[in-house]
Amino acid sequence: MHKDKFVFSQLTGFLDRNKFNYIVRRYDGDKYVKHFTCWNQLLALMFGQLSNRESLRDLVVAIDAHKSKSYHLGFGKNVSKTSLARANQDRDYRIFEEYAYYLVDEAQRKCATDIFKLGGNVYAFDSTTIDLCLSVFWWAKFRKHKGGIKIHTLYDVETQIPKFFHITEAAVHDMRAMDEIPYESGAYYIFDRGYNDFKRLYKIHCIDAKFVIRAKTNIQFKPVKWKRKLPKNVLSDATITLTEYYPSKRYPEHLRLVKYWDDEQSREFLFLTNAFDISALQVAELYKNRWKVELFFKWLKQHLKIKKFWGTTENTVRIQIYSAICAYCLVAIVQHDMNLDRSTYEVLQILSISLTDKTHLSDLFDKTKNQNFNELYDSNEPNLFNI
Repeated sequence: MHKDKFVFSQLTGFLDRNKFNYIVRRYDGDKYVKHFTCWNQLLALMFGQLSNRESLRDLVVAIDAHKSKSYHLGFGKNVSKTSLARANQDRDYRIFEEYAYYLVDEAQRKCATDIFKLGGNVYAFDSTTIDLCLSVFWWAKFRKHKGGIKIHTLYDVETQIPKFFHITEAAVHDMRAMDEIPYESGAYYIFDRGYNDFKRLYKIHCIDAKFVIRAKTNIQFKPVKWKRKLPKNVLSDATITLTEYYPSKRYPEHLRLVKYWDDEQSREFLFLTNAFDISALQVAELYKNRWKVELFFKWLKQHLKIKKFWGTTENTVRIQIYSAICAYCLVAIVQHDMNLDRSTYEVLQILSISLTDKTHLSDLFDKTKNQNFNELYDSNEPNLFNI
């Protein structure tokens, strides 16, 4: 990368434009388009994500302030509020969805690690609800006077990259999203107790994958056998069968029930799993790591613009969410390729005030030139991943 390139242009140099153009051609995204292409649209949206723009007007004003640099930043000759709003409303969101998944795979491949040594990937599945004004987002009805959407996310705990997203109306129950998960044989899936659906859990078991789920306190079961010598904080480790009529029909095989005492929270946890070849402490540790997906949701809402949308249609909302995921994965790829010794929060804060500078990226993230960065911003944000 040349030193005379803008910081944002250096960042987008890590993106595979040929892959994006291939996806665009499949959906005829640039058909009859003369000036503002899908690539220009993606870069404009990612610029808005990385520079913390609050609204569509805010984004267009910021781009217009750098009008002389617009072409070199990748936005094309001109970006107007009308053209960007129309593109977000009319262009197929699947273009940005497929490219987001491509960047997810690329980030996971680069950041691959094996923390748990279990011989398979470890995923946490959960959802977050984003409240919307029903009178504006009429298509996202949640309650009588309230709108909202849910982002169901399969989160890779080891690479700390989201593997799969499923966007629904907020009224859709979490368990229904389990049907959309692309399950892998040999992988481990971690669920909270809101996903206690034994028919769906049995499907996971049948493809030779493992699950760990927090059990409900009213679960009815019959112990088959149990271990007598237990490690510290493990109160019980038993093989069980379900005794209620419907659960026993839906999950006819043995399950493992682990009762664990958490010293930090001074409370008891009950876990169900089909993994009999790992220790009870490993079961508890896997569930404990489920909270990383909660930290991801918190980070996503605080640092990328998905709570305030730049349009009201469902297509616009989906495009904005997928552009946020693209920005997240781009930061992960840059962190890996440049071996940055900085948290994601630091990288985003530095980028947000430097996108139109001509500083080389290696100089921009040089710690010797930014020694007091954390003190300057007084950040207590969770460090989601160090790559």
